[in-house]
Amino acid sequence: MGSDPDFIVHQITSGPNTFLTNAFLIETSGSLVAVDAMMTVSDARNLRRRADIIGKPLRSVLITHGHPDHYNGVGELLMGLGNIPVIATESVDRTMRRIDDAKEIQWRPVFGEEWPKERVFPDRLVSDRETLLFDGVPFTVRELGPGESHCDLFWTVGTSRQAVFVGDVVFGGVHSFMNDGHSLDWLSSLDVIEKELQGVGTLYTGHGNPGPPMDLVASQRRYLLHYRKTVRNLSKGKSSLSAEAKKDLIRAMKEVLATDALEGFITAGADAVASELSRKGN
Repeated sequence: MGSDPDFIVHQITSGPNTFLTNAFLIETSGSLVAVDAMMTVSDARNLRRRADIIGKPLRSVLITHGHPDHYNGVGELLMGLGNIPVIATESVDRTMRRIDDAKEIQWRPVFGEEWPKERVFPDRLVSDRETLLFDGVPFTVRELGPGESHCDLFWTVGTSRQAVFVGDVVFGGVHSFMNDGHSLDWLSSLDVIEKELQGVGTLYTGHGNPGPPMDLVASQRRYLLHYRKTVRNLSKGKSSLSAEAKKDLIRAMKEVLATDALEGFITAGADAVASELSRKGN
């Protein structure tokens, strides 16, 4: 939990079987704003219980990007609360709707009844750089485009930009999800974040620990550059890696980030990045 004169941040983290995903409840003087909403029924209900314990009304749900571990649980979070806006940009909303059926086909067999039967999508769209006020606390959205996902954004919060909620553009000390194959764009997004978030107090990540923005951005950049270099060397121009090459990739990435946390992401995204690198200009 972090605090400052305007708001308090409550971080809720799922278990490793649901990817150590973070969601946040931002407590203002009179209400709560959620950032993301978990993936499974149980994790979303845990988020809701935390909101109920705090005891302030939930005013809105802000979405950072269109991966289901960040939006699937919106319906469970809002169950019985009435008409509460779910907010994202048009591009993030479009991405969520476009991939939702395929993600359900992929993951419902894994999670069964834990996969929400119906997903709730944004019903209020905001524009890049638009600011919303909740109890006088400004929440400003910045859309980045493709990167970790097919469209990323972040929310800067507080009168003196005390916090930024960056979704999965930055991972905090855990391995990164590379499956969407936009690693070059992702590096460009990090350049934008580094330029625009000078002076921000704390960066809150979609997976892993919060910390100083510039330190976390620098670590993420090193990770991406090493991942791209290693995949390029192992793939030798092909659009996929062999099973043996993926073992080499795991070893190489754990030399850069010596943790088992979300290790499965290393090989899961290898072919997507190999395919990306095999195309001219990447």
